[in-house]
Amino acid sequence: MGPIEKIVTDKLAAEFKAEVLQVTNESYMHSVPAGSETHFKVVLVTEQFAGKRQVQRHQAIYTVLAEELAGPIHALALHTFSGAEWAGSQGQAPDSPQCRGANKSD
Repeated sequence: MGPIEKIVTDKLAAEFKAEVLQVTNESYMHSVPAGSETHFKVVLVTEQFAGKRQVQRHQAIYTVLAEELAGPIHALALHTFSGAEWAGSQGQAPDSPQCRGANKSD
């Protein structure tokens, strides 16, 4: 786990009572130097999201990660669920698509 990934994980864990928290550095899928920490996927399951729209959930996360989003993080894929929604999804979040810019020969 790199330093930015750790910061993201720690901040989200401190703010949300997460049943599931998965922070994945997906920078390797993009046209960035090896070892970059610029693109992340976050899966966050918490009862704090029950009754909230996706935009409200995302805004809450953006607020917590404002400093990182203003600096090192270029992209953040968010998959947010209440406990019931997570159970209904059979504990699966969608895979991120391959970046179209990752393979310059396309």
